[in-house]
Amino acid sequence: MIILGIESSCDETAAALVRDGYEVLAGKIATQIKLHAGYGGVIPELAAREHLKNITPVVDVVFQQAGLGIEAVDAVAVTNRPGLIPALLVGNAYAKGLALSRKVPILGVNHFEAHIYGAFLKRPELLQNAAAFPVLALVVSGGHTALVLIQASGQADMLGMTLDDAAGEALDKAAKILGLGYPGGPVIDRMAKSGKDRAYDFPRGLMGSSGRATSPEHRFDFSFSGVKTALFYAVRNRHLNDAELADVVASYQRAVMEVLVSKTMLAAREKRVGLVCLCGGVACNSYLRRRMQEEASRERLELLLASPDCCTDNALMVAGLAWHYLRHGLKDGLDLPVSARLPEPLGRFPFAPEF
Repeated sequence: MIILGIESSCDETAAALVRDGYEVLAGKIATQIKLHAGYGGVIPELAAREHLKNITPVVDVVFQQAGLGIEAVDAVAVTNRPGLIPALLVGNAYAKGLALSRKVPILGVNHFEAHIYGAFLKRPELLQNAAAFPVLALVVSGGHTALVLIQASGQADMLGMTLDDAAGEALDKAAKILGLGYPGGPVIDRMAKSGKDRAYDFPRGLMGSSGRATSPEHRFDFSFSGVKTALFYAVRNRHLNDAELADVVASYQRAVMEVLVSKTMLAAREKRVGLVCLCGGVACNSYLRRRMQEEASRERLELLLASPDCCTDNALMVAGLAWHYLRHGLKDGLDLPVSARLPEPLGRFPFAPEF
């Protein structure tokens, strides 16, 4: 079964063809980074206009790559939540028109859930092994920072999430404060390699490092507003040379990533998980990947790192996950809505072995 996946939740226009949930036939992403860089962040209306320009050429490319025609598609999947409403509407309108014209099913895909599935796209055997569950997923991106516990039955529970900025936002805003450009994650990762990561002692939110114990209800939650404010005051009215700037960046990155790693390991121990999964755009960060590997090895935990091409927004994860929806009879109609918010509660994930 071949599914066409379409992704337009933010500033990436993406399409992919995936067979039976795992076999990638083709994939293409059109990025809008240059368009939004001058604003220091994504402008929803501009993103929607660019999606309108890009979506047909992107879909055409994946069919050319795969050497297939539209008649080969058995279903159309599209991200319909969460995301920027103007951007989501473009992808959803296109997907509905295509599904209607070809008389094939349409499936609305949860972008957050798809990020988790994306980590397993190249390791399908892990999803067939009930012993790997419960799975603890750390989802880190520009819009989300969350710890999710997934049982073999598919039941997914949000253990913790950010109370303010997501980790990706914290990196982007730091880059803006330091005049490093947009997006901040890649440039911070690159610059930090030449800096001393203990040169500055930035705060770790909700870690009890301020002398007050973190309240039990927030032990798995995140907060990055404090470290961002500390950075602002640390560099205010200062003219940093290249070496000093690298030290600031390295120290800031370490503060953000240490919180992610520490909270994940705490939850993994407490919940006795079979597997820890790192996914989302920030999962590309080399420091985070290395520290997660070190700590997982120390704790004797199995760790799954999402492949870099499945970390950032893409349609591979959308098409792959939709196959699991479809095989369980989960379909949508042409009245499929879009939503800016993540559904609460998360419900059950259909890629689990005992769903």
